[in-house]
Amino acid sequence: MLETSAEKPLSVRVISEAIGDYVSKLGAVWIEGELSEVTVRPGAPMVFMRLRDTSADMSLSIMCHKSVLESVQPLPQNARVVMHSKVSWYSKNGSLSMSVKEIRQVGVGELLARLELLKSTLADEGLFDLDRKRALPFLPKKVGLICGRNSDAEKDVVENAKRRWPAVEFEIREVAVQGSAAVVEVSAALRELDADPNVDVIIITRGGGSFEDLLPFSDESLVRLAGESTTPIVSAIGHEKDSPLLDLVADYRASTPTDAGKRVVPDVAEEMTRIRNLQDRAARHITNYIDFELHRLENIRTRPVFKDPMTIVTLRKDVLDGLHSRSLRSINGRVALAQEELTNLRTQVRTLSPQATLDRGYAVVLMQDGSIVRKASALKKGEKIAIRVAQGVVAATTDGIAPDAL
Repeated sequence: MLETSAEKPLSVRVISEAIGDYVSKLGAVWIEGELSEVTVRPGAPMVFMRLRDTSADMSLSIMCHKSVLESVQPLPQNARVVMHSKVSWYSKNGSLSMSVKEIRQVGVGELLARLELLKSTLADEGLFDLDRKRALPFLPKKVGLICGRNSDAEKDVVENAKRRWPAVEFEIREVAVQGSAAVVEVSAALRELDADPNVDVIIITRGGGSFEDLLPFSDESLVRLAGESTTPIVSAIGHEKDSPLLDLVADYRASTPTDAGKRVVPDVAEEMTRIRNLQDRAARHITNYIDFELHRLENIRTRPVFKDPMTIVTLRKDVLDGLHSRSLRSINGRVALAQEELTNLRTQVRTLSPQATLDRGYAVVLMQDGSIVRKASALKKGEKIAIRVAQGVVAATTDGIAPDAL
């Protein structure tokens, strides 16, 4: 470690050479990134480029011999490559660059394999689960739109949404939608719109493109950022056949930008028709209810008790008169039966009474103490007795007992 002070500073040469010695310890490394700003000077043997990170706003200065670049030509614009390079420090002007010895283009097959692995990892974490999907608002206050600069996708979304709901408002963020800057700019726009309390739904869109063009929308950092968003997200990337990972984490996947514009707002004509239908249903319901109640009221008014209020009194009076007549007949019948029974009893009593026996010519002999003589032997000669006949009592004295009476 170099020791310096204000009194004993080191020269630029010493510091620059020290930096060179330190950097050289890194050795050769493999780097992956997106190739851009390729500068080929006529007659010069070296080519100068920049290698950009695909997920962050960072880049490195790259140089290589023309033959190294020509070995992988032709390369598409913004090609994703892997480079075998060594850090080079130029102590004369204090500049650093990567000196490349080999360049390999990352093939589509390898990218697909990486995407499948990332897709499986995120799925295992539950980032694509259906229960995480949020319902889109029926009528958002403001729609956030992330799209390319002056793109057809932006026009499709805005025009189709305004055709359905003319009063819809948009908060538009135009960003790079392909290349190394796409992930950084889309992520920044997403954070900004997600933090806006007036934005109720966010659409992320771009038109169709090659597999490589759509790779930024499968970037892990962007997909995770969308999964953490508190605002519902609509993904409208490419066409129906395109399926970046952002589609899987979004709350709604639109097949095209046009579909996204139709999905985020209701159709004013359909809603007006629905309102009119509801009004008609409500009016019919109320009319039917009023008619039903009027019919009930009319039935009540035409009832006999309301038509002639005395009917209920008359009916009750008839019932009372009937009960009164029944009670009189019942009482009279019971009295007649009792009288008949009393007459029969009187006849029986008269028939069985001692007087009736006397009337038939019989007599009752009484002793002086009033007891009835039942045996002739109970009398003595000369004893005074009384003989009761049907009419009156005869006093007598016994002369004795007649022989035939014994």
